Amino acid sequence: MKLVGVLFIVLGVLMLIFRSFSFTRNKKVVDFGSVEITRKENKTISWPLYAGGVAVAGGATLLVLDRTRRRGSS
Repeated sequence: MKLVGVLFIVLGVLMLIFRSFSFTRNKKVVDFGSVEITRKENKTISWPLYAGGVAVAGGATLLVLDRTRRRGSS
């Protein structure tokens, strides 16, 4: 559970720093025998600012719960 919490925190911080990312993919338009026509398509994936904050808060909560659970079972 500790590893998942740390991963959530790292992912959340990255989401707060990088609000979106873009990539280009080649999409096949026509494929007729030896004739092939493609076009480049730009895609952007973005997320709201609060999503990174929720991920950081969730990761911190998992770390706290893991610590209190380990103390209680000792």
